[in-house]
Amino acid sequence: MKSNLLNCVLFFACFLAIEANAQPFTHQDTLRGSITEERIWWDLTHYDLNVHVNINERTFSGFNTISYKVLKPAALMQIDLQPPMKITTVTQDNKPLKFRQEGNAWFVTLDKKQIAGAVNQVTVHYEGVPQVSKRPPWEGGVTWTKDENGLDFITTTCQGDGASLWWPCKDHMYDETDSMTITVTVPDHLMDISNGRLRKMVKNNDGTKTFEWFVSNPINNYGVNINIGDYVHFDEKYPGEKGVLDCDYYVLRNDLKKAKSHFKEVPRMLKALEHWFGPYPFYEDGYKLVQVPYYGMEHQSSVTYGNGFRNGYHQTDLSGTGWGFNFDFIIVHESGHEWFANNITYKDVADMWIHESFTAYSENLFLDYYYGTEAAADYVIGTRKRIQNDIPIIGVYDVNKSGSGDMYYKGANMLHTLRQLVNDDEKWRSILRGMNVTFYHQTVTTNQIEQFIADKTGLDLKAFFDQYLRTTQIPTLEYKIESNILSYRWTNCVKDFAMPITVMINGKAKNLEPKETWSTLKSEVSVQDFQVKRDFYVLSKRI
Repeated sequence: MKSNLLNCVLFFACFLAIEANAQPFTHQDTLRGSITEERIWWDLTHYDLNVHVNINERTFSGFNTISYKVLKPAALMQIDLQPPMKITTVTQDNKPLKFRQEGNAWFVTLDKKQIAGAVNQVTVHYEGVPQVSKRPPWEGGVTWTKDENGLDFITTTCQGDGASLWWPCKDHMYDETDSMTITVTVPDHLMDISNGRLRKMVKNNDGTKTFEWFVSNPINNYGVNINIGDYVHFDEKYPGEKGVLDCDYYVLRNDLKKAKSHFKEVPRMLKALEHWFGPYPFYEDGYKLVQVPYYGMEHQSSVTYGNGFRNGYHQTDLSGTGWGFNFDFIIVHESGHEWFANNITYKDVADMWIHESFTAYSENLFLDYYYGTEAAADYVIGTRKRIQNDIPIIGVYDVNKSGSGDMYYKGANMLHTLRQLVNDDEKWRSILRGMNVTFYHQTVTTNQIEQFIADKTGLDLKAFFDQYLRTTQIPTLEYKIESNILSYRWTNCVKDFAMPITVMINGKAKNLEPKETWSTLKSEVSVQDFQVKRDFYVLSKRI
C-alpha cells in the first residue's frame, strides 16, 4: 500500500510539473512541426535558390526551383514561407499553378500527374520584407547592420524559427535536399558568402554582382545562410583524414591581420575533432569560417564567427575553471556542429539534444586531446553550475518544440558520465566515430542514437537515457555508514535505474552497482571517508 501511495504521489507531482510547463500548441505549430500529408509524398533532391537583396528597401525577392522525387501519387504540396514574406507565383513546366495560404504554410495544387518514381520541379517566386532578427542567432531573421567603415553588413540566422523566415522551402528537418545551388545578388562593392563552393561571380550592368554557390552534400534548411559584407579572403590547406581539406576564411577588411593570426586555431580544432569524431563530413564543399556581427552559428560548410578573435566565449570561460580560455569557444563549438547537426541531424526539433549535447561535449574532447583527461573533466564538471533542471531535455514532438537549454551542459555531463560506464577510451572514441559513419549525412531520432550506443557499449541504457533526457531528476546515491558496513541505493530516479558507479572509500576507488533497493558492502576497516567520483553527474546523500 505504501508503494502504491508513493507511486500516486510521484505521478501527481509529475503531472503538475508537466502542466506547469505545458503550453497551448496551435494548428500552425502542427503544420510546421509534423510530417503532413502534403509533405510526406515527395522527397527533396535539389534546391536552386535565387535571392536578390535590396538593401535600401530591406527586401528579399527571387525564386526557388524545387526538384523532388515522387514517392507516391498526390496533388497537393505544402511549401513554407512566413509572413510578411509572400509567394507571388508557382509554376510547373512553365504553367502557373493555383495555391492558397494558411498562415506560414502555402498549399500548391499540382495539375500534372505525379507518378511514383518521377523527378519533377516546381518554381516558387517570392518577395517581401523578411523578419528582422532582434537577437541573432537565438531569434531568427535578417540582421541589417554596418561595419566600422559604414558599409553594409547583412546576415541571416534561422534555427528554431525556420528557414521559411526568408526563403520558401519544405521547412521540416526530416527531409534534407541532396544538393543545393544558392545564387545571391548584392551591390557590386560587397560580397555574398554562402554555403559550399563559389562556382562563379558575375558583375551585372545595374551596379550589382551575383554570387553562385553550390553545395554538393545534403544540407538542412537552417544550415543555409547569406552573409553580405566588405569581405576579404585568405585560405589554407589542411592535411586531414580524407586528404586535403580546403579552408577558406572571409573577414571584414579591417580585421584581416587579427584573423590571420587567430584563425590558426582552426587546424588545431580540426585535428582534435577528426581524432574523436572521424573525418570532417564535407570535404567536397570545403570548410569556411565567416565573420558575422553576432556570436556565431553552425551553418554547414559556412561556419559563422563573431567571437572577437579571442579565446573563451566573449571573454568569459563558461566552466569557470580557466580551461575555457585555452580555446576559442565559437571555433570549436560551432565547428563541432559539422559532425553533430549537419552530418547527423535530428528529424524533429524535440531531439535537438543530439546536436547540442554532443557538440557541447566536443569542447571537453578538444581539451582532452591537447591538455589531458583531467583538464577536460575540470571543464565539463565546471559547467554543471549552469544546469537548470527546469524541464526535460527532450521536447514535444510534431509541434516544432525543443526541450530544455540543459541539452548543452547537462547533455555534455550525461555523455561524460556515459564515458565512465564504457571505461575504455578507445572504445568510446570508436563509438563517436562510428556514429558519424553509420548516420553519415542522415536525419535521425533519439531512439536511433540511444540504440546505437547501447548496441556498441553492450550496456542496457534505457533507464540511463530516460533519467537524463526525459526527467529533471538528478539520481541520488543515498548511503549509510555503520562502522565498517556501507549501505547504499539509488533514489530520485526512474524505475529500474541501476547505473554502476565508482566511489572513493578511505581514498581508494571502489566500483559499486547500486539499485533502488539497499545493498551493503563490508569493509575490512571502518569507513572514515566516502565520496562519489566526480565524473558521474549524480548527487549523494548520507542518511
